[in-house]
Parts: sequence; structure tokens; C-alpha cells
Amino acid sequence: MLPQDTNEDIASRIAPVGKVRTGAAAADSGASAGGARSGEQVYNTFCTACHTSGVLGAPKINNAADWEARLAQGAETVLKHAIEGLNAMPPKGTCSDCSDDEIAAAIDYMTAEL
Repeated sequence: MLPQDTNEDIASRIAPVGKVRTGAAAADSGASAGGARSGEQVYNTFCTACHTSGVLGAPKINNAADWEARLAQGAETVLKHAIEGLNAMPPKGTCSDCSDDEIAAAIDYMTAEL
């Protein structure tokens, strides 16, 4: 410590350069920084691994035969299953920080060309 250093000088030099945010704080910070992710962004980041090839019975993107029975249950039921998880799909797939609206957007993206 130099004689002319104040406590504020020292505190500013040893202050953390970043913050780690988990849970709700992380989700809130992402939404405020860049807004909600699009259905395409969510799909390409979190859904593509299973919904491109149909892993463990996942309905494939824009495959009417795969989605027909699911969509017949109604959009609310499909969204509920995606949010809560169903069969081999965990809740919200692999996107634990996705909002319900982002999950809905991903479903819309996957079924847009049916």
C-alpha cells in the first residue's frame, strides 16, 4: 500500500472484473440485454440435436406425420408437454433458461412448414 492510497483506490484495484449469475438472475439479465430469443435461435441452439433426426421419438422439424397426433391435442397441450417434459424429453428440452414464450416460439418454428 502506498501512503497516498485511499481505501477507495485499493477497492477499485481489487474489484472483480465480472459477475457470475445463476438461475433467475441469469435469465433476467439475458432477456434485458438482448430480448427474447427467436424460435429459430432456440431451435438451433437447444432443439436441433433431437428434433432434426428424431432421437428417442422426438418429432422431426416440419415433419407433418411426426407432429400430427401431437398437434391434434391442441397447442396448449403441446406447449405444456414441452415446458414440463414428456417421455424422453426433459422439461424445456435442454434450455433450462428459456422462457415459456421462447419454448412456444421454438415449437412454432418446428411446425411452421407443416
